[in-house]
Amino acid sequence: MNNTPTLENERVILSPLTIDNYEKLISIASQDKLVQYSPSDIATPTSLKNYVETALEQQKAGTSIPFIVYDRKNNAFAGCTRFMHINSKNKVLHIGSTWIGREFQGTGLNTQMKKLMLAYAFNTMNFEKVEFRVDERNMASRKAVEKLGCTLEGMLRKDVYLLNGFKRNTCCYGLLREEWQNNQK
Repeated sequence: MNNTPTLENERVILSPLTIDNYEKLISIASQDKLVQYSPSDIATPTSLKNYVETALEQQKAGTSIPFIVYDRKNNAFAGCTRFMHINSKNKVLHIGSTWIGREFQGTGLNTQMKKLMLAYAFNTMNFEKVEFRVDERNMASRKAVEKLGCTLEGMLRKDVYLLNGFKRNTCCYGLLREEWQNNQK
């Protein structure tokens, strides 16, 4: 049973990512080096299907809530994102596995997605902290989470292997519920 909510505002709709709708992302996922800073393989229809199946397995285990992203401004599916590493006991989760097509980057779509997800995590799920993990070299993503009010809490050195064999350093960002609430005033 899928209990994933649909989150939406005037710009974006985040609806459940499923085995029935992921194919709408094949053309975007195949963009060259779209997820160059991520360990995820999404470049072929088969690898994208495997990626979605893994996300859905994590959802069944209660550790992930994956979404497909629809951009209302462009009337097009744009990519996906998810709540992950959900730790209900400690009221901490990550927002990650986010990717959107190049034509949607820099348009404000990602900021609107993140604001919806943060509001849902803090106000509806009642979590106390949201974390983001970002490749040290991915300055666009780092600036984006900093703009949301996140604090760089540290770096995990040589933490994750990427598809090309490079082992990245991972920046750990966090945002506390009270920080989010103060930013909304």
